Amino acid sequence: MDFYDRVGVAALGSRLRRLGDRLAEDAAKVYELYENPLQPRWYPVFQILQQRSRESVSEIANEIGQSHASVSQIAKDMERNGFLRFTKDESDSRRSYLELTELGIAAGPKMTEQLKGVGAAVEALLNSSSHNLWLAMADCEEALEKVSLLDRVREVKSKEDSAQVKVERFSPRYAEDFRQLNEEWITRYFELEDSDQRQLGDPQKTILEKGGDILFAFLGEECIGTCALIPHGEDCLELAKMAISPSRRGLGLGAILGKAALNRAREMGARTVYLESNRGLTAAIRLYRSLGFQEVVGAPSPYARADIQMELML
Repeated sequence: MDFYDRVGVAALGSRLRRLGDRLAEDAAKVYELYENPLQPRWYPVFQILQQRSRESVSEIANEIGQSHASVSQIAKDMERNGFLRFTKDESDSRRSYLELTELGIAAGPKMTEQLKGVGAAVEALLNSSSHNLWLAMADCEEALEKVSLLDRVREVKSKEDSAQVKVERFSPRYAEDFRQLNEEWITRYFELEDSDQRQLGDPQKTILEKGGDILFAFLGEECIGTCALIPHGEDCLELAKMAISPSRRGLGLGAILGKAALNRAREMGARTVYLESNRGLTAAIRLYRSLGFQEVVGAPSPYARADIQMELML
């Protein structure tokens, strides 16, 4: 069984590289067959210059989808072999262009003849296949333009990690995690206030003994997020002190903790859950709205950073 059949689609990049290497090997022989003096790797740059007379390295790189450094290296190779020259912009000496030399222009008819033959051969190859590779590649490239492979893998990994997240209630051994996660989050955007110091310094007294609860999100043995439910009037709990580890963002932890907190609030007999936040935290506000919270106007907040109040009826 072929290696790529065993590995599967995860080896797409390697298999395309193998196919590219095979085509490149034949391409060099095709150039010899047509007695074409150019080199296969020069083709994209040559073709652009044959169509437009002159272009800058940056413009060519953008059009053919190669790096500036790669196009620059090809241009230097072509210059050394006499097929291309660099020219200065008459209006801006800092800007240079590439253009074909007489030798490069003379190679045009050979390239045209070769392209006709190669085009016919490739067309026959594609027609002999079950699927049109050329069209499939275009579809794949278009899809990657919208969402890169890296982002797609990140999304898959995020879902896998999210499925492994466990939410636990407060234990004294988690008190330091509660403090560290919140201090790190708050100081990233704001300043620690007196109310923060009191609650983070003694959550047992300021939250739990008052009838509240604290939840923690764990990935394996690592505490990666937390939030608190604090009594806030009759039949009402405040969702507060929600913090996510910076290294674990993107796992949907806010939603996981938020939903767990609302379920816990129901168990505690609350009819309403209240929270305070800052409008500048757009991702957080978006999360709260997705959980069903709506903006309300309540009593003045003890926190200077709070400029929005929200509420959810359970």
